[in-house]
Amino acid sequence: MERTERFLTEVIMEPQKGGESLLGTIRIAVLPIAKVFTMCFLGFLMASKYVNILPASGRKLLNGLVFSLLLPCLIFAQLGTAITLEKMFEWWFIPFNVILATISGSVIGLIIALIVNPPYPFFKFTIIHIGIGNIGNVPLVLIAALCRDKANPFGDADKCSQDGNAYISFGQWVGAIVVYTYVFHMLAPPPEGTFDIKDEHLPIKSPAKDSSQSLDTDSFPEQVPLLSQESAPTDSSAPKKHKIKDFLKFLYEKLKLKQILQPPIIASILAIVIGCVPLLKRLIFTTDAPLYFFTDSCLILGEAMIPCILLALGGNLVDGPGSSKLGLRTTAAIIFGRLVLVPPTGLGIVTLADKLGFLPAGDKMFKFVLLLQHTMPTSVLSGAVANLRGCGREAAAVLFWVHIFAVFSMAGWIILYLNILF
Repeated sequence: MERTERFLTEVIMEPQKGGESLLGTIRIAVLPIAKVFTMCFLGFLMASKYVNILPASGRKLLNGLVFSLLLPCLIFAQLGTAITLEKMFEWWFIPFNVILATISGSVIGLIIALIVNPPYPFFKFTIIHIGIGNIGNVPLVLIAALCRDKANPFGDADKCSQDGNAYISFGQWVGAIVVYTYVFHMLAPPPEGTFDIKDEHLPIKSPAKDSSQSLDTDSFPEQVPLLSQESAPTDSSAPKKHKIKDFLKFLYEKLKLKQILQPPIIASILAIVIGCVPLLKRLIFTTDAPLYFFTDSCLILGEAMIPCILLALGGNLVDGPGSSKLGLRTTAAIIFGRLVLVPPTGLGIVTLADKLGFLPAGDKMFKFVLLLQHTMPTSVLSGAVANLRGCGREAAAVLFWVHIFAVFSMAGWIILYLNILF
C-alpha cells in the first residue's frame, strides 16, 4: 500500500521530462478551459430570462461586431507584426494542415455516417459536422487564456500570444475557402428542395438550381451567386469597357468571391502582403513606425474580441438545442467522431510531418497550433452555411451539444499535447 501511495505521489507531484509535474500540466491545460467556461456562463446568464441584458437581437449585433471589426483587427495586427516573407515559406504547412484536417475529418465522417445511417437527408450534413472544425475563434480564445498564465510552458506571455495568434490567423483564409466552397456544396438541399420533408403534402420542388437559389435568396441574397447566368454577356454592340466590366462581375459572382472575401480573410491578406514587404512593414507594424498608431488601435480593438465572442457564444446556448430531426444516435455519433476520433488522426498527421522535417525545428507553439486545428469543436461558420442552406435547426442542435462536450474533451487533449511537446 505504501509503495502504491509513493508511486502515485511521484507521478503526480514530481517534474516530468518537460519540467512540470503531472498536476502542474493538468492545471495549465484545464485553466484556459475554465476561463472559457466562466465567460461563456456569464454570457448565458446575461441572455437568460432572469437578466435578459443580451437578447437574441443583441447577440446578433455582437456577433456582427466581432466578425466585421474586432476579429479582423486582431488578425491584422498580430499576423502583420509576426509575418515576414521568410516566415511565410516556413509556415507553409499551416494552410496545408487545414486541408489535411478537412480531408481526414471528412473521411472519418463518411465512415461514421455509413455506420449510423443518419435520417434522410442528413447524410452529407453528418460528414460535414464531423469533418469541419473551428480553426479560428476557439483556438484564438484558448491561446489567449493559456498565454496569460505566467506558468505557461511556452515562455514569455507576449511572444506566446503573438506567435500563437499569427499561426492561427495564417490558416484562416484557407478555412474560409473550404467553408464557402466545399461545405456550401455538400449542404445543398436534397432533390425535394428542402430539408423539411416530414410532411407528405409538401410540394415537391425541382432539384435544379431554382430550389437552392430560392432558399438562399430569402436568407442572404447578397451572398448568393447568380447561377441563372450561364455565360458572360457577349453583346457586340456594347463598348469593350463595359464587356470587361460585366465579365469581371460575372466571374466575381460565379466564383463566390463575395462569400470567400469576408472581413477576417481580407484582414489576413492585407497583413500578409504588408508584413512581407519590408518598406510597408516599417511604415505600419514596427513600434517606431509613423503609422504604428493604426496598428496599436487595432490591437486595442482586437483585445475585445475574446470576451465579446465568448459572451455571444454563451448567450447562444440559452435557447438550448432546440428541435432536431437528427435523433440521439446521429447527434452522439457526430460528437464522438468530432471530439474523440478526429484528434488522434490529427496527432498522427502532425507527428509524421514533424518526422519528415516539414515543421520549423524547435517551435513548440507551431506544433501546438497544428494539433489544435484537429481538436476543435464543429465550426460555427459551417453552422452559418447550414442555416443558409435550410438546415439551421439541426446545425444549432449539433453546435450546442458539441460545444458543451468540447469543454471536457479539449482539456484532455491539451493535457496530452503538453506532455508530448514538453
